[in-house]
Amino acid sequence: MAGDDGSSGRGAAGGGGGGGSREDEVQIQIAGSSKPETSCARETPPQNSPTKHWHWWLMVILNIFFLIAGQTASTLLGRFYYNQGGNSKWMSTFVQTAGFPVLFIALYLFRSKSTETTIASPETSLTKMTLIYVVLGLIIAADDLMYSYGLLYLPVSTYSLICASQLAFNAVFSYFLNAQKFTALIFNSVILLTFSAALLGVDEDSQGTNGLSHGEYILGFVLTLGASATYSLILSLMQVTFEKVIKRETFSVVLNMQIYTALVATIASLIGLFASGEWKTLEGEMHAFGAGRLSYVMTLLWTAISWQIASVGVVGLIFVVSSLFSNVISTLALPIIPVFAVIFFHDKMDGVKIIAMLMAIWGFISYGYQLYVNDKKARKTSVSVE
Repeated sequence: MAGDDGSSGRGAAGGGGGGGSREDEVQIQIAGSSKPETSCARETPPQNSPTKHWHWWLMVILNIFFLIAGQTASTLLGRFYYNQGGNSKWMSTFVQTAGFPVLFIALYLFRSKSTETTIASPETSLTKMTLIYVVLGLIIAADDLMYSYGLLYLPVSTYSLICASQLAFNAVFSYFLNAQKFTALIFNSVILLTFSAALLGVDEDSQGTNGLSHGEYILGFVLTLGASATYSLILSLMQVTFEKVIKRETFSVVLNMQIYTALVATIASLIGLFASGEWKTLEGEMHAFGAGRLSYVMTLLWTAISWQIASVGVVGLIFVVSSLFSNVISTLALPIIPVFAVIFFHDKMDGVKIIAMLMAIWGFISYGYQLYVNDKKARKTSVSVE
């Protein structure tokens, strides 16, 4: 993020409550040059202060937990909805963003007390931000719809492993939009995840599962792959927005981004639900739900909440580190989701899926080691300067 003009670098912050002073915000800045930085420069914790260093890591760990827990729960609940008789793609799309009102609680707790801003014209800012929220919200709605089709037509284990390809897409978008530097380790990570998804695309044993035709499997595969690419584009666009447009260092900025884009996406999903006529089938769907009507409502409710928890983690990691790192952490759920899918949904874990999962994990470790190298190098540089 861009700080004040005289600051030495960019960073991220968690919010705080209480008084109106700037000390009420948790400000975490990453040491670096006064020149515009690339996203890669933000992938190391601040070295100029032990307190800021630990605050940075605390924010990273907290957002990682939100992302992994929310993503795992929402994916499994989404599959449960379909398995128990749910069939509305638009309802599945709707719940992916409809839980955004719960974020107002967090916004109240973490709201920024600072009145400072780096944008000169409030009118221009409002117009620009409204346009950004609308465009991103519509893209998110389309992305969620593709994910809904993918989750309907694919086993959870296959679906989650294909989603790992989003890291490869994001590396490309980050290179062009966020000036992300490519290293041998990052390139290795991208290649591994790409081949992991490719293996699933040609896995004959996964096709025709759950009573689905070959055509439905291919459609699910293509739409999930397309959704992964779109998701990666969204992350890079959000990072550009944080760095070039918003230029503020509070966690409330993260929550505002999630709330307003989710609002637009939710409205778009509602329009799709009514325009498609699927709303007429919802009452019958609830009565016919295998686990019962109460379970139907609770499944949709907790799916919505889980998606918002995951989204806060996603946007928070973009804000604190980078869009590419946020995507890498998404792949960390890969060993978790397929295991739960086998336990709860009796998904078949054949040799190809196991190899694909191991390749995806290897890709994650490769990128994680790059972060370790960055951190070690930054520490050494900091000691030399002092």
